[in-house]
Amino acid sequence: QVQLVESGGGLVQAGGSLRLSCAPSERTFSPYAMGWLRQAPGKEREFVAAIRWSDGNAYYGDSVKGRFTISRDNAKNTVSLQMNNLKSEDTAVYYCAAGIISGQVMTPRSVGAWGQGTQVTVSS
Repeated sequence: QVQLVESGGGLVQAGGSLRLSCAPSERTFSPYAMGWLRQAPGKEREFVAAIRWSDGNAYYGDSVKGRFTISRDNAKNTVSLQMNNLKSEDTAVYYCAAGIISGQVMTPRSVGAWGQGTQVTVSS
């Protein structure tokens, strides 16, 4: 089964920016969609953003619209998440995911492959 390898994350002050990247272990991997979900302590895993591989259409969770941008690099087969104007409530473990977009979201149940997760901490 393909593995998703994440990079980026870390500690940043509120208002700052971070960039996450994710690459599949198999270069020939061709997903329907890839995205990011996050999970804060004591909360359920929630949808952040996803991008459909065929046409590049992107979708975002309400809490990150206008601040986060998801993009894909077809040549490198990677997906990235640029996070700007970070807030303390963005603090969570961020997971790269490959799955299906339904109703403009990628839910945990529609994910077929997960990354190991990377911590993003925003200090206020």
